[in-house]
Amino acid sequence: MKTVPEGLVPTKRTAEFTQTTVPQGLLQDHKTKAGVWGLIQVTAGTLHYSIPSEGEDHVLEPGVPGVIEPEVPHHVKPEGAVTFHIEFYRKPPEGKTGI
Repeated sequence: MKTVPEGLVPTKRTAEFTQTTVPQGLLQDHKTKAGVWGLIQVTAGTLHYSIPSEGEDHVLEPGVPGVIEPEVPHHVKPEGAVTFHIEFYRKPPEGKTGI
């Protein structure tokens, strides 16, 4: 699994999602903006994370995060009961260190 590059700072964090509250848009291919990385953090259960253009399918669980690269289409699929959130990172503007 890939990692978020060093030197990026957190900019946003989603609410906690479950298998019933996950937004429909996350279940379909979507992507982040240029320069925005994401980190899917599962806190309970199992979540499937797919990157079709790269032929990758990952099983995420607590302690096994999923890295979202900028502008790369991806989607998730809950596997039963799950709780997760997404953290977003980007290069800090000059003189800034994050949120």
